Amino acid sequence: MNIQGHCDPRFGRVREAFAESFDQGLEHGAGVSVVVAGRTVVSLWGGHADAARSRPWRQDTLINVWSSTKGVVALAIAMLVQRGKLDYATPVARYWPEFAACGKERITLDQVLSHQAGLNGLIVPMDETGLLAWAPYVDALAAMPPLWKPGSRCVYHALTFGHILGEVVRRVDGRSVGRFIAEEIAAPLGADFHIGLPESEDSRVAEMIEGPHASDWIDFVRASPFPHTVNNPEPRALAPNDRDWRAAEVPGGNGQSTALALARKYGMMAAGGILDGNRLIDQATIEEAARPRVRGMDDSFAEPAAFSAGYQIEKRAYAGLASSQTFGHNGWGGAMGFADQGAGIGFGYVTKRMLGFDDVDPRHQILIDAVYRAL
Repeated sequence: MNIQGHCDPRFGRVREAFAESFDQGLEHGAGVSVVVAGRTVVSLWGGHADAARSRPWRQDTLINVWSSTKGVVALAIAMLVQRGKLDYATPVARYWPEFAACGKERITLDQVLSHQAGLNGLIVPMDETGLLAWAPYVDALAAMPPLWKPGSRCVYHALTFGHILGEVVRRVDGRSVGRFIAEEIAAPLGADFHIGLPESEDSRVAEMIEGPHASDWIDFVRASPFPHTVNNPEPRALAPNDRDWRAAEVPGGNGQSTALALARKYGMMAAGGILDGNRLIDQATIEEAARPRVRGMDDSFAEPAAFSAGYQIEKRAYAGLASSQTFGHNGWGGAMGFADQGAGIGFGYVTKRMLGFDDVDPRHQILIDAVYRAL
C-alpha cells in the first residue's frame, strides 16, 4: 500500500502499523494524524475514497466520523461554559423552556452530556427526514417524558445527544451548533471539520462502506431494556453516502472530518487550550469538561462505560499505555479522536470501512500502541 503524507522518523512505527492494516485487509481507505506538544508529528493517508477503489484517498478527503462528532460538540459546550453562557449543573429548561414539559424540568446539561438524561430516543414515530429537518425532532424531544428516571443510570444517547445540545447552543448563542463549530473551532484551528457540509465539498467526501458486523450493535440494543436508542429513526450505516444526510446538522453523528482535523482539535486540548499560538479555551475549563460524571455500566450495550462532559474516559480502546488524563470519543465503525494531557497527545483516525464494536478495533490498537512507544 502506498501510504502518503508526513511522519516524523521517531514515529516511523506508526506508518508501519497504518500500512499493516491495509496489508491485512482491515483497511480500504483512511487517515491517521498525531499532534504532540502542539506539533504535527504524523499526518498519513492511504487507500481509496470509493467502494470501487478507483478514487484515491487524498490529504483533504472527508469522511463521516459518526459519534466522534460528539467530542467536537462537547468542546463547543465547554467554550460556552467558559464564556458564562452555559453551566453544566443548570437544567436544560433554563435555556430551552419548552424542554421542561412532562417532568424534564430538572434534567441538567451535565446529565445530557453524560448520557444520564433519560432521553436515549423518541417515543413517537420519526423518520430520517424528521431527524434531518431538525425542528420535528427537537420538538418531539421537548414534548416527551423521560424514558427512565434521569440520573439513575447511563444509557447511550446516540442521536438525541446532539439535537438536545445543539438546540441549547442555538438558544443561547443564536447560531446552529454546526455554524458555531465552523466559526469558533474549525476556522481558528485550521481544522477541516464540518457539521452540515456544503454541496460544493461533496467531491472530497469518501464513500462509506459497511464491513462485517458493523450494524450488529443495532440488533443488540433493540433487544435490550432500552431499545429507543436505535428507533425513530433507526441508524443507517450508509446514510453518509446521501447528500441530504451530509447537508443536515446531526451533531450526534454526522461530522465530516479529516484525521488531521480531529488531531488538531485534541492536540489543542492536550496542550492546555493553545495551538499555533491561538488559545481557544483555558486549562481550568478543559479540566472541568474532562472531569468524570458517571462510571459504571451502559445499560443498553451491557458494557462498562465512563463519561465526563461529553467525552469517553477510562476507555480501553485508548490502549493500556494512555494516561489517566485521556479523554475523547470514538465513532461507529472506527473513527476516533482523543487527547492525553499527560503525554501531550492529540490523536485522530478516520476510515470509510466500518467494523463492529465487539472488541477493541485492531486498527486503533496497533496505531495507538505505536504512538506511545515512540514517546
